[in-house]
Amino acid sequence: MKKLEAVIGLEIHVQLSTQSKMFCGCPRNYFNEPPNTKVCPVCLGMPGMLPVINKKAVELTILTGLALESKINHLSIFARKNYHYPDLVKGYQISQFEEPLCDGGMVTFLLGMNTINVQLERIHLEEDTARLIHNNIIYKDGSLMDVNRSGVPLMEIVSKPDIYSADAAVGYLKKIRQIVRYIGVSEADMEKGSFRCDANISIREKGDSTLGNKVEVKNMNSFKSVHKAIETEIERQTVLFYAGDTIVQETRGFIDGKGITVSQRSKEQAQDYRYFPEPDLPPLLISKDAINELKNTLVELPNQKSNRFQNEYNLNIEESEFLVTTQQTANNFEISLTLACKLIDNPDIEVLAKNIANWYMGDIAKELNQISLAAELQNSKVTPENISELIYMIQVKQITVSTAKSVLEKMFSSGKNPKLIVKTEGLGQVNDSVFILELIERILTNNQKAVNDYLNGKETVIGFLVGQVMKETKGRIDANEAAKLLIKKISENAK
Repeated sequence: MKKLEAVIGLEIHVQLSTQSKMFCGCPRNYFNEPPNTKVCPVCLGMPGMLPVINKKAVELTILTGLALESKINHLSIFARKNYHYPDLVKGYQISQFEEPLCDGGMVTFLLGMNTINVQLERIHLEEDTARLIHNNIIYKDGSLMDVNRSGVPLMEIVSKPDIYSADAAVGYLKKIRQIVRYIGVSEADMEKGSFRCDANISIREKGDSTLGNKVEVKNMNSFKSVHKAIETEIERQTVLFYAGDTIVQETRGFIDGKGITVSQRSKEQAQDYRYFPEPDLPPLLISKDAINELKNTLVELPNQKSNRFQNEYNLNIEESEFLVTTQQTANNFEISLTLACKLIDNPDIEVLAKNIANWYMGDIAKELNQISLAAELQNSKVTPENISELIYMIQVKQITVSTAKSVLEKMFSSGKNPKLIVKTEGLGQVNDSVFILELIERILTNNQKAVNDYLNGKETVIGFLVGQVMKETKGRIDANEAAKLLIKKISENAK
């Protein structure tokens, strides 16, 4: 049986975070607004109305191109893309074709421990369409149209057919979303429709350089549905291929509830859209100085930040990739680290960084997830400063790690700083050597069987004895120190 491989290209649509729409002064933000209340004659497509280019949308698209290593074209032209669909009020969409704002580019991301590079075809700017509301309570057998979304600035990032699995497609999507959020060009919220994608999928025999007929799949509104839709379509095309049937080039919609794709229409070619330069808009002339000015505003991108964390703090890939998931998480980590370094005399920065990273990856992430999956410290009662104080108290042995976990929970629930919680609840670490030795002696006396087991070679029993110490002191003695004292005392008593 011939071995097949899937070839995937993604078209990502990103609504840009401007104040107004692409070609008029209507507010861009339409989500949860009453239908058809954020409209004017321009975005309603009334005859004789003239569009005006949104400068901010152009700048945000160029900024994205710079972040994704694209070539910024000094001449860019808007075009009319002609097609008839109910949500397109003018009967054409103002988009770009032959002269987009950005050509080429590269997206690099990790899939497991493998580095994946996806080449870009182009990044262009267009206007969003209106939104059809199906199965509504007014016309159950028909559809209503909300024009609020019509004209919202929409940036399209088109990859080359350079993706070969559903896993890689989702990894690529997540990296694009991460980058556009870092540079502040979009909220990129799939639930609100500000980050959407279409997938062009084909299959071919492994080793063949010729692409098969591609099928465009639409209507995917989450990473999970993108993954499922791509896998479903690959499976459908594979069955057709082995059966000797023709794979028709078409557009299909993904029905999430059923987990299937269904045919919508035959796939159009560029000539079917009858592109021609938009007669109501002048060509865009973009100077080298304007590009350099935008380039100077670029923040440290996630891949750069991850590499810096690995080189500067000796974090491993897993730690650094987690910390740069969002710009806010990365900033919170570095603020906590900087403040902790100021509190601790002569700190080992690499050890401290790894310690703080583990707290952010573990207990802090656990507490934030109870708020929401996308929660940051800023959505809680805890600050990066509080985290640095907690780390300091552990480092100077004011509290144990076990106690610190309990204190962190109380910080999230009450908003109090860790010093106040430890003081008011009497959670400070027990450092009284006389008390500790007496406690160790009493625990060994009360657990003679465990002592005998240890002396007979069962070393794991020390864990049980440490547990008794921690129980007696409510976690206020360092567990490693307790283990050392227990072993020492057992050896002394055995002589």
